[in-house]
Amino acid sequence: MIEQLKIEWQKRPVWMNLIFLFCLFMVFIYSPFDIFTKPYAQWADVWLGYTLTGWYAKAGEQLHWLVYSLGAYGFWKMKSWMWPWAAIYSAQVVVAMVVFSVAHSADLFTGIMQAAVTGGIFLIPTIALWRAKALFTEG
Repeated sequence: MIEQLKIEWQKRPVWMNLIFLFCLFMVFIYSPFDIFTKPYAQWADVWLGYTLTGWYAKAGEQLHWLVYSLGAYGFWKMKSWMWPWAAIYSAQVVVAMVVFSVAHSADLFTGIMQAAVTGGIFLIPTIALWRAKALFTEG
């Protein structure tokens, strides 16, 4: 069993294994909790930096669950269709972080500074995913 896990984790670089683990967390822990246990008053979901509430948020949560499920499967099997889609989704997260930071800050300067930090942090895996085409080899 341990040997099988070692072989599995060697399929991907460490940074990609961390993204894979994040997808698994979102699929099996966070999304089910978010979808099935939050009261209506707390329904909120963010897409492209804009916060959706109510039934739009609930629909967005379902879509997030699907995206992370596909991501978990794609990273697990290193599916070729993950490139460029993982990088594109990650780029959408960069945009969302920038928009959300600017839109929800006390003032424009603070928002721009927060956007630079959060956008910059999420730009790192976006670039790494874009450059990882050769790793996604299984059909």
